[in-house]
Amino acid sequence: MKIRIIAVGSKMPAWVEAGIEEYRKRLPQEFSFAITEIPLAARSKNSSAEAAREKEAQGIKDAIGKQDYVVALDVKGASLGTESMAEAMTRIRDAGQNLSILIGGPDGLADSCLHAADARWSLSALTFPHPIVRIVLAEQLYRIWSILNRHPYHRS
Repeated sequence: MKIRIIAVGSKMPAWVEAGIEEYRKRLPQEFSFAITEIPLAARSKNSSAEAAREKEAQGIKDAIGKQDYVVALDVKGASLGTESMAEAMTRIRDAGQNLSILIGGPDGLADSCLHAADARWSLSALTFPHPIVRIVLAEQLYRIWSILNRHPYHRS
């Protein structure tokens, strides 16, 4: 299964890149993930946040694989525990699909992305800065792999 993280924003600080890389290097090739960065749309006092989100949405949609199962990360999404997320990813993998996980920019994801997604997941009821979401997601992917492979990293 290919896992794509499609995230709005680029030029992450070195500590974000290091955090992501720490979990990426622990994963085997068959469960690795790639990050596609979508440029942040220009924002000004004369333009709406919705217009910026829609511009970003076009880049997001272009980055999604044709047959991918799409998960939008959204604070209003389903609050899954790690084990439930592992079960969901097993179903996606067993269905022969690849996975695209969407991370919005400072104003979130456009409604068109949310409606086009196969599922909406919430990583927490808390609101995180988008760079931290990348690290949390990378860690959760590693944790899910450890659950699926009975690796001792995850303790329940």
